[in-house]
Amino acid sequence: MSGVLGGLLASFSPVSTSFESIATASGTGSSGVITFSSIPSTYKHLQIRSLNRSTTGSLNMYMQFNGVTTSTYAYHILSGNGTTVTASGSINQTFMLELGLCSSATSMAGASIIDIIDYASTTKNKTIRTFYGLDTNGTVTQKIALSSGLWRSTDAVSSITITANGGNFASDAQFALYGIKG
Repeated sequence: MSGVLGGLLASFSPVSTSFESIATASGTGSSGVITFSSIPSTYKHLQIRSLNRSTTGSLNMYMQFNGVTTSTYAYHILSGNGTTVTASGSINQTFMLELGLCSSATSMAGASIIDIIDYASTTKNKTIRTFYGLDTNGTVTQKIALSSGLWRSTDAVSSITITANGGNFASDAQFALYGIKG
């Protein structure tokens, strides 16, 4: 190619990104809390991947950073269940809500991918983006959603707590924390 487009394409270099495992955690069946602590500040971003199951019903998950429970969190959610689409949001919360759904239905699990952007920065507020879904073959709630969140703090994230709102994580619930380089 020649011209401006050819010049732009010739100067384009692909972004090299690598994911490194930091930690994993599993539900216990008797606790609704997963905590990742002592997170190193050597990565650009963090990602949490999870398969979510609860011991009772369908539950939302929420998250807090560094044990902070003050009203410094905000979130937005766009979700659908196959027939209805909803959008909601909230500011000045003590947590970031709807990072995923858990179900107690046998052989059904919710799945979530949570990105925490610039988590080690001490000059930026922390933002998250989440994609999650749950399909229980019509027995409980079915949902797919995109959400975003904000923690109004320039503190580096050194610990993350994920809580099942109103119940416990089943023993086969799995969480993996990755550091993203690049």
